[in-house]
Amino acid sequence: MYKKQELSSETKPEFFRLLAAQLDGLLTGETDWLANLANASALLFDQMPQINWAGFYLEKEGQLVLGPFQGKPACVRIQPGKGVCGTAFAEKTCQVVADVHAFPGHIACDADSRSEIVIPFYEQSGLSGVLDVDSPLTGRFDEEDRQGLTQYLQVLWSHLG
Repeated sequence: MYKKQELSSETKPEFFRLLAAQLDGLLTGETDWLANLANASALLFDQMPQINWAGFYLEKEGQLVLGPFQGKPACVRIQPGKGVCGTAFAEKTCQVVADVHAFPGHIACDADSRSEIVIPFYEQSGLSGVLDVDSPLTGRFDEEDRQGLTQYLQVLWSHLG
């Protein structure tokens, strides 16, 4: 059973190390991809400070389709190359966007979001898509977030078999 534990640390790397360990414990013994993506997005939303959306878009028939997430209702389908998520997926690169309103072609699903980080993944346990995390603060995400969330995804993939 999951019990909320405030993850506090003085540095982002330590926070993400603790978060990855908590994810590992939460997913131990479960290999269902849908359940694990749902819990991974819920844990991020519950523990990561200053965010307002966390979830996954999964590649399906050539486009990104909304997957498990936490936050306000979101855009259901995104074409590769469109918006931050579609760009990350099409270019196979992480997108760290300090101000989403300055991003060409930004898709505004939540008017409160100001910054975003999107990490693409390909053929991880049979899944392709992106992890998308939004914040109501401009400039919320940085290289340490990219590294920490990449580590988080590696723990998630280790539980998908």
